[in-house]
Amino acid sequence: MSRKINPKPVFLGIDTGGTYTDAVLWSETEGPQQGRNKGKVLAKAKALTTRHDLAVGISGAVDAVLGNAGTDPAHIKLVSMSTTLATNALVEGQGGRVALVMIGFSEADIARDGLKAALGTDPVVFCPGGHDVHGNTAGLDLSGLLAALPQLGCSVSGFAVCAYFATRNPAHEIAARDLIREKTGLPVTSSHELSAKLGGPRRALTTLLNARLISMIDRLVAATEGFLEARKIVAPLMVVRGDGALVSAAFARQRPIETILSGPAASLVGARHMTGLDDAVVSDIGGTTTDVAVLDSGRPRLDPEGATVGGYRTMVEAVAMRTYGLGGDSEVALEDGALNPKILLGPRRLVPLALAGMAHGEAVTAELERQLRAPNPGRMDGRFAVRTGVPARLAAGLTAPETRLYEAVGSVPLAIDKLLTSNAQTATLNRLVSRGLVHICGFTPSDAAHVLGKQSNWDPTAARIGAELFARKRDGRGHAIAMSPEGFSERVLVTLTRWSAEVILETAFTEDGLDGAAAVAHALVQRAVDAHPGIARLSVALDRPVIGLGASAPLHYAGLRALVGNDCVVPADTDVANALGAVVGQVRVSAEAQVSQPKEGLFRLASGGRVRDFLDEPAAIAAAQADVRAIVAHTARDAGTDSAEIDVTTEYRVSTVEGQRLFIEAQVVAVASGRPRIAV
Repeated sequence: MSRKINPKPVFLGIDTGGTYTDAVLWSETEGPQQGRNKGKVLAKAKALTTRHDLAVGISGAVDAVLGNAGTDPAHIKLVSMSTTLATNALVEGQGGRVALVMIGFSEADIARDGLKAALGTDPVVFCPGGHDVHGNTAGLDLSGLLAALPQLGCSVSGFAVCAYFATRNPAHEIAARDLIREKTGLPVTSSHELSAKLGGPRRALTTLLNARLISMIDRLVAATEGFLEARKIVAPLMVVRGDGALVSAAFARQRPIETILSGPAASLVGARHMTGLDDAVVSDIGGTTTDVAVLDSGRPRLDPEGATVGGYRTMVEAVAMRTYGLGGDSEVALEDGALNPKILLGPRRLVPLALAGMAHGEAVTAELERQLRAPNPGRMDGRFAVRTGVPARLAAGLTAPETRLYEAVGSVPLAIDKLLTSNAQTATLNRLVSRGLVHICGFTPSDAAHVLGKQSNWDPTAARIGAELFARKRDGRGHAIAMSPEGFSERVLVTLTRWSAEVILETAFTEDGLDGAAAVAHALVQRAVDAHPGIARLSVALDRPVIGLGASAPLHYAGLRALVGNDCVVPADTDVANALGAVVGQVRVSAEAQVSQPKEGLFRLASGGRVRDFLDEPAAIAAAQADVRAIVAHTARDAGTDSAEIDVTTEYRVSTVEGQRLFIEAQVVAVASGRPRIAV
C-alpha cells in the first residue's frame, strides 16, 4: 500500500500598488527548521489595480498566478499582502474626511508638527481635560463633543481622538471614544493605541492620518477576504507593516497607519531575499512613488523618529525610507514662465492616457484628436477627469460647488477643457482629487514609454496623441517644446532616470547626516551628475550597489550606473519584489510601559491603559515587566503568530544628588517575534 505524500505548503503573496496588483506563489525548498526564507517562486502575475473595486484587480492577479502554476487553491496555507495604498494616499493628500477631537489642547497646538496642514478643512473639536506627565487628571468636559456629534456623524467617515498625556493615562481618550461610538457608530482611532511616545501634536497627526486611512484599508482587506472565500482558499491573511513585519488582517484594519511604507518595506525584504546583498541602496520605482532605503548587514535601517510620508512626520516605526512622488505614472508638466522650460514630474499620480485609452477607447482618443486639430495648444489639452468609483458615503461633506462639479464627472473620462468653465473650478477639481473622489488622466512617463515602443501593454495611440499635444506647446521664445512626439517622450524618460539618480543620491546624503541641507545636497547632485564645468571638479559615487526594484526598473534604471557611480542590480523577479517580500517575513510586535516617580517614595506605572501606584521601585519595575510581557504575548497572537519569542528590556533615567541615586523614570519594552501561523 503506497503512502500519500502531502505536497509542501504554498504561500500566496499579494501586493496592491497604485497601478498594478501583483501576485506570487512561493514554496519552501527546505524544511521549516531551516527557515521560511529558503524557497522558490512557483509563478507570478500582474493585474491592474482597480481602485473602485479592489477585488477585481486582486482576483485578476491571483487567478492568473494560480493558472500559471497549476496550483490547487487548497494547498495555499498562508496569504500575505503588502500595499502602497496608504503611502500613496498620504503622498497625494487623499483620505476620508474625519473629525479630530483634541482633549486638553489649545488651538495654538494645531499649528505644531504639521497638524494644521494635515487637518485642512476637516473639523476639529476642543474639549477640556487631559492629564499631566504623571497621569494625574484634569477635569474632563465632553459636552461640546456631545453637541457636535449629530452633525459630525453625518458628514465624516470617522474620528481621531487625542488627549493631553494620554500615553500616561488614556482614561479621557477612552471616554470620548466610547461616547462617539455610542452616538455615531463610526470608526474611532485613539492616540494611545498607536504610540506610547510623548509629543501630543505629532501623536494627534498620526491619529488623524490613521482615521483617514481606515476605510481604504478596510476595503482592501474586505476585498481580499471576499476573493479568498470565493476561491475556497482557507488560510490566514497577513499584512506587511511599515517596518517589514507581518500582522494579521484584523490587526491592520484597526491600525492602517502602520501600513504606510508597507509596500516598500516588503520590497526590502524581497530585495535581500532575491540578491543576497547585505549592504545596498534599494530603490523601488512604482506607478506613483519612488521609495529609497538602505540595507545594512542584511537588515533595513529603521527611522527612530518615525516614518515621514507626504511631508508628514508620523510616530509610526518604519523603515528609514524616503518616499518621492516620482514614478511611471507621475504627472508630466512644464516649468512655468521659463524661456527653455524644464520637464517636471509628479508628485501627483495621473491615470496614463494609454491606460485610459485602453479602457475607454474612442471616448478618449476622439477628444485628444479634437484638441490636436485646434489651431493653438490649450492649457488643459490632454487632461481628463473621471470618477474613482469609491462608495457614495465617502463623498459626504462636499460644498455646493464641489457637489456640482462631482455630479458633472462620470465613470467615462471627460475632457477637462469641457468640464471647467472658470479658473476657480480648477481648485474645486483639485479638492475632489485630494478626497480620492476623482482621478485626473494625463500624459505620464508610462505614455512616453508607449510612444517609444518600450512599453506596449496599453493603448499607444492615445499616448502618442498626448505626446503630440505636449510637443507643440511653446517655450518662452515661441518655439515648439519638441520637434516630434518621440523627441518629447525621450526627454521625459531621460528626466525620469536623472531624477531617479538624484533621489537616490539625496537619500545617501541624508543617511550621511546631511538631512536639513536638501538644497545643498541637490546642488551637489546637479553639479556632479551634469559634470558641470567649474574651478571645483566634483564627482559622486555610492559605497554600495543599488538594487533596482519595480516592473519599470529595467527601463528607467538602465542608465543609472553612470549617474550614481556604482553597480545597479535589477533582479529577475524585480517586478514582484513586494509580493515576494510579503511571504518571507515574520510577525513582530512590541509593547511599552513607563514607571515614573510623581513624588518621593511613590512609583507610578502606566501600562495597558491602566495606572497603578507602588511604594517601592523594584515592585513597580517587576510589575511593568510582567505587564508588557503579557500584553505583547496577547498582541502577538492577535497579530498572527503562535510561536513568538519575547525579549524584554528596561531603560532607566536616573540622576545623582549628593552621592545618592535618584530615580526619575524607566521605560520597559517587550518585543515579540515569530513566524505567522499557517493553515493545517
